[in-house]
Amino acid sequence: MKRNYVKVFKGMLASAAAVSVVGVSTPLVAAEITEYTIETKNMYTVVEGAETTVKVDYITNPNGGPVLALLHNTDGPADSNKWIIEVTDSDGYTYAFKDMDKDGNLDTYEDWRLDVDTRATALANELASTDEGIKQIAGLMLFSSHEGNSGGTGLTSDQEGYLDASYVRNITDSSGNNVTEAVGWKNAMQAYVEDSEFNVPVNFASDPRSTAGSGDMYSSASTGDQISGWPSNLGMAATFSTTHMYNFAKATSSEYRALSIATALGPQIDLATDPRWLRNGGTFGEDTQLSSDMAQAYVDGSQSTYAADGSDSGWGSSSISTMIKHFPGDGAGEGGRESHMDSGKYAVYPGDNFDEHLKPFQSALDLTGGTDEAAAIMTSYSIGIGSDGNSIMGEMVGSAYNYSKMSIIRDTYGYDGVVCTDWGVTSSPSGFMGMAWGAEGLTSAQRHYEILMAGTDMFGGNNDAKPIVNLETPEVDSAYEMMVENKGEDWARERFATSGRRLITLTMQLGLFENPYVDLDESKAIAGSEEKMADGYSAQLDSVVMVKNADNTIQDAASNEKQPSEMTVYIPYTYTEATTSLFGGSDATWGPTMDLDTARATYGTVITDTKSTDANGKEIYVTPDLTGVDKVIVGMRSPDNGSNFSRAGQIINEDGTKSYYPLSLQYGPYTADGENVRTTSIAGDKNADGTQENRSYYGATSNISNAYDLTALQNAVAAVEATGKDIPVVVAINVSTNVIVEEFEEDVDAILVYYSVSEKAVYEVINGSHEPNGLLPMQMPANMDTVEANYEDVAHDLECYKDSEGNTYDFAFGLNWSGIIDDERVDTYNPNRPTTEIKTLTITADNFKLTNAEAKDATDKLLIEKANVSAAWTTTSLAKAAQSDDITISVDAANLAALKDAGETGGDYTITFTATSKDETATVSVTGSVEKAVTSAPATAGSGVNSGDTTDVSGLAILSILALIVVSGGLVLKKRRML
Repeated sequence: MKRNYVKVFKGMLASAAAVSVVGVSTPLVAAEITEYTIETKNMYTVVEGAETTVKVDYITNPNGGPVLALLHNTDGPADSNKWIIEVTDSDGYTYAFKDMDKDGNLDTYEDWRLDVDTRATALANELASTDEGIKQIAGLMLFSSHEGNSGGTGLTSDQEGYLDASYVRNITDSSGNNVTEAVGWKNAMQAYVEDSEFNVPVNFASDPRSTAGSGDMYSSASTGDQISGWPSNLGMAATFSTTHMYNFAKATSSEYRALSIATALGPQIDLATDPRWLRNGGTFGEDTQLSSDMAQAYVDGSQSTYAADGSDSGWGSSSISTMIKHFPGDGAGEGGRESHMDSGKYAVYPGDNFDEHLKPFQSALDLTGGTDEAAAIMTSYSIGIGSDGNSIMGEMVGSAYNYSKMSIIRDTYGYDGVVCTDWGVTSSPSGFMGMAWGAEGLTSAQRHYEILMAGTDMFGGNNDAKPIVNLETPEVDSAYEMMVENKGEDWARERFATSGRRLITLTMQLGLFENPYVDLDESKAIAGSEEKMADGYSAQLDSVVMVKNADNTIQDAASNEKQPSEMTVYIPYTYTEATTSLFGGSDATWGPTMDLDTARATYGTVITDTKSTDANGKEIYVTPDLTGVDKVIVGMRSPDNGSNFSRAGQIINEDGTKSYYPLSLQYGPYTADGENVRTTSIAGDKNADGTQENRSYYGATSNISNAYDLTALQNAVAAVEATGKDIPVVVAINVSTNVIVEEFEEDVDAILVYYSVSEKAVYEVINGSHEPNGLLPMQMPANMDTVEANYEDVAHDLECYKDSEGNTYDFAFGLNWSGIIDDERVDTYNPNRPTTEIKTLTITADNFKLTNAEAKDATDKLLIEKANVSAAWTTTSLAKAAQSDDITISVDAANLAALKDAGETGGDYTITFTATSKDETATVSVTGSVEKAVTSAPATAGSGVNSGDTTDVSGLAILSILALIVVSGGLVLKKRRML
């Protein structure tokens, strides 16, 4: 798809009042000038730990042209640069262009007046025409392994090595969010590349780095508080708000550019259709429509630059490229296992629901904004297996190697953007980190060849171009040489030119060919600005989901008896067992379930467990006396089955054989021996004898490293009971996968679910400073039996947990202070979800009269009619319109018999009417006074009394209605009924 680059820069001009243009210190619009101007600036750099500066010339073009930045000409006049090419048009404007290849000519790719497609095609074709250019395109095909910047080291000699030897120009940035360190390192690398023979600018990319709290896969990487903090992707989904998503995308894209990051390795838009899958926290949940809407908002908001009036200007100075992942969706790992390791290399589709997983990708390739489609796609690791045990695409290989999957992208969708493998796909599984699933028997060069032939452009995690092209060593195979041998040299050069054009476009459409540098002061002003921080915190608050709130434990702060500063709260300690992974794992540790410093900044007094030792001298933590405590707050984490790199679900035995155990969503031990557990796995490797490996975990038991989270809660509940006081217990669960709350729900008063937000935000919700507004982005299962029955590839197929309050924890469920949230979000995404209805059964009656004769022959029907008895449901806090229950009204049999016996003697009698529905009752009692019968003289004609009636009219039975509703357990019976 062609894009008009001149229009791009006009869009940047229109947005100048709304956004800061990183690296530009002079105004973009300079209508009063007809000739370009130059300003030399000292740009901050760091090389091998040494801080320094480089001189960079900023050239402001007239008539709305772009601002250029290039290294200052040190051997010429201060106000000129020998690598500038001048062009004067017929209107008298003199423009500047960068002579990037220093040949003295304005080459097509150097002419910013042309559209990006024309420029990128010209450069790619030029490169593909020479052997050295083929090597340089091979360098563009590399996305480096994760590069850090520990301690602000800056540019290193190792990095210079692969920049020169392999022409690597796409760098994976795994460093923190320190703005100064980021600017110094990246400016130094851009200056180094600009001064090299191949001066295509560097495109820095990053995994998510804006997660505010712990628990997310990328939380540990997002060090520092110099950028805005947001919930995890799953937390963003819990807001059910594309407005929050757009705010996130706009804020983080400008912050990425301030950190000199131009590409987001995301969003992750796999459908989380299996609740056990280890990467659910990085998704937008299980629902196709919600995931699609969030994906589109993320990509639109990230790739576009917005003008002061909010209009979409398309590609511009605040834009970043997005790389949607992991096509065609990787959320259906068998048993929830994850495909980074051999344990989860198979995605299974027992529900034959493969096509559903494609829909979020289709949404991100059909944007409503000015950039049209996601700039790049990352493929998944896994091998897809259908319900019949065969490959869903006929090829028993991972997605990057699968021609049929790639055909969906290139042929069905007609996508001409960049496709990149996930990291390590070409590496051998027998090595440190390799995910060449299905291609284990191929050489490195053969793997690169197959991936290129399938239609991919880039190799994630590779720093070495030799497997792609190795012209210096003909005896060693390379992908390019295989193409030449199998397809001919012309075909091979054309194929490289095609990928080259796509890869150059990825960098060029962001303006990096014009200005790859960032200004430190401007970056500091952009990153972590007050508005961005406020928007991020607002999303954090709105993402917290309240699923239980018995007796209004959490309510508006104005209704609380004490302010937080007056309260004493208890937060227990928990224990996490040692873990192992490819990268070393972690030691066993004790620690508080919530951060104590954050709690102490919120509450007047915070108490916690005290360190001690047991009889064996082992370290333990002991629960204190909670008599003086106002509230107990217990933090919990999703049951931790392991990380992506821990082989979660698989054991390598001493003899080299493999066995499997279940991934569990409960804290206590789970043994997989139920009727829904597969005794034979759908997928497995081929054994030497031709049979299929059985990866079933039937009969095995789970291994949860944070199982003590439940013990800590149980200890807290026991300590509360020991006080004999009514101390509320609030649980706050930091969810990254999913959780079964059946083990503890009945024992606590309130439950909040949050998704890697700051604990400050959690406390604000607990204390009533912010009304809960989040909704569950995934169903919460009732038990592991329903999890085992669920199809890995199908959403919304769980039996959801129903709590002691009658609420069902379905997708899009959440509570606020008033009860169940019922708003446009619920109507849009799950209008037919099970809903709790809080209803009060009421019964009323009027005073009525009975003759003595009527009293003797009284029936239920007669009394109900005489007393005008009625019963009905009064509804409150409904999420949807009420549905009626049948109600039966009756009279207490003993009361009726006593009334009938009153007869001649009369007296006072209690009459009880009962209203009965399917599973609830309500009663109303009245007192009936029956006078004795009186015999009088015969009535005279015209008296108005039947001659056969000997009862004095003054002797009518008077029944007085008592306004008392009698119910079991209290005066008002509230019913919570599932619709």
